[in-house]
Amino acid sequence: MCGIAGIIDKRGRLGGAQLGNLAKEAADRMSYRGPDDSGVWVSPDGRCALAHRRLSIIDVSSAGHQPMASASRRTFITFNGEIYNFLELKRELEDEGVAFHSHSDTEVLIEMLERRGPEALPRLDAMFAFGHYDIAAQVLLLARDIFGEKPLYYVDDPDFFAFASELHALANLRWFDARIDRSAIASYLCFQYVPTPQTIYASARKLPPASYLTVGPEGAIQVRPYYSFDTSAAEHSTRSIDDLADELEAILLTSLRRRLISDVPLGAFLSGGVDSSTVVALVTKKLGIPLQTFSIGFADHSDSEHLDAAEIARMLGTDHRDRVLSADAIKLGHHIGTVLDEPNADSSCLPTYLLSGFAREHVTVALSGDGGDEMFGGYGRYFVTVDEWDRKRRGDQSLGWWKAGEVYWSSRILVYPDDQLKAALGEIPAELANRLAGMRRAVEEDRRPLLNVLREADARNYMPGAVLAKVDRMSMQHSLEVRAPLIGIEVADFAKRLAASDCYRQGSGKLILKRIASRYLPESWMTRPKRGFGLPMDMWSADKLLPITRSLVLGKDARLPEWLDRGLLVRYLDAVERDFNSYRVWSLYILENWLRSHPAVPAEAATEEGSLAMAG
Repeated sequence: MCGIAGIIDKRGRLGGAQLGNLAKEAADRMSYRGPDDSGVWVSPDGRCALAHRRLSIIDVSSAGHQPMASASRRTFITFNGEIYNFLELKRELEDEGVAFHSHSDTEVLIEMLERRGPEALPRLDAMFAFGHYDIAAQVLLLARDIFGEKPLYYVDDPDFFAFASELHALANLRWFDARIDRSAIASYLCFQYVPTPQTIYASARKLPPASYLTVGPEGAIQVRPYYSFDTSAAEHSTRSIDDLADELEAILLTSLRRRLISDVPLGAFLSGGVDSSTVVALVTKKLGIPLQTFSIGFADHSDSEHLDAAEIARMLGTDHRDRVLSADAIKLGHHIGTVLDEPNADSSCLPTYLLSGFAREHVTVALSGDGGDEMFGGYGRYFVTVDEWDRKRRGDQSLGWWKAGEVYWSSRILVYPDDQLKAALGEIPAELANRLAGMRRAVEEDRRPLLNVLREADARNYMPGAVLAKVDRMSMQHSLEVRAPLIGIEVADFAKRLAASDCYRQGSGKLILKRIASRYLPESWMTRPKRGFGLPMDMWSADKLLPITRSLVLGKDARLPEWLDRGLLVRYLDAVERDFNSYRVWSLYILENWLRSHPAVPAEAATEEGSLAMAG
């Protein structure tokens, strides 16, 4: 993994040396993403600068240094990620006469881009974000992987276009506009993250997953999609679960073989759940490759999942390590709130941070089971919603009021649903209200099976916004690369073709994945209740979390009242004290810590001069 940054000087005001220094400073703010090497390149005309921080994974020699030039030296690239099928693509290019000078996947990518342009993107089984500059055409190409494993932010104003892996690398550019509006605050509270393409800052944007962006010679930008996870319209399957499991197992083995290529030590996260257990079982039992596995647990909690993970590891014969912790959730939450480039209230940030730090003591790369729930239908909220939908279709009169979009995009997935937003903010800002209305309408009007509609919605929203963002930021704090074989492009192509009944029947989800896992592990382990990956609730209970949050958001130096009415906040926290909800209080706690440690000016009150001063 790496950190990337770049700047286009649209009007030629800075000169090459200054432009290069600014790009380097932006990349260096993410040094933990790439502690092994750094580099900067400036185009001959001084218009474009690309910068890079490197975490060496494949070809750790100097031949993998970035920014990297193509063989023709017509194009240059700064690249974050891994192209897992680079060996197959390399052979294809060699057949066309391309000579390679390293073992790096970056060299394969830049030669593919020089020859195929954006048409190369759907060919990549990869996680990536990159900036690719064509000197002759004066065109910058940015692109992001199909589900947004790797982040990419950008700002565009009349004088400059800039991009980076993390938002705070841009927020410290001296011309950055640090204004934050109430709509962004409301979106964060609602979803627990700020959804794409919006960011916490009004002036910045996220490049959507499965999309590419071009900046032309006149500075105009265009954003286009190159892939779409469109799920099937089929309710019932024409194939048996075993037949589908055979096909998926072969696809997963290819995905895993590619993701096991590494020139540094590699292991796997193991929780004891279906997704990570399937990944580890296929590596150890089917591929016959020894594997280090890692889990964490919490002291004095008998239901800590590290006990299940240890038992799975024993069955699979891995070199397993676990660590039992007595974490201070409040102190750790403060730290995470300050290091996040954009606020994220997913409570599993904390255990992910701890697990990543533990694994990094032994390996540089870790496999994970991320994406299994979205790809194959594993969330309990799917099942409750689909079961109600079935009851309504069968004529249950008690559900006459029921609408799929309204009930799904409610407290089933939203941390602050409509009533809570109104209580905390006094309103739902128009931009968010329109977004929610559109999301609900999309579910309600879709005639495909509801389970598939929900899988698709989560793959486009929740997975990149909460799940993958959390994994990227927390692992990168420890310079650990995490690879997710369950969301490779061939796996996604298989998953989107599944009928609803292939994923969920009679109260059980992830049927195909469970069938594969049961070939290597006792079936009884696959039918256990699903656990989330989080801290034990008593570590952030009302008596621990509520007093510190109240003192922070209502104190004399509090930042949040600059956006939200203090009186409403007082009344809201009083109400939460009577009916405690840890996730809602946690969201406020993380946000206040973030606002205190990052450039931030209320959009409604700021002058342009003031907002720019905050960013300087």
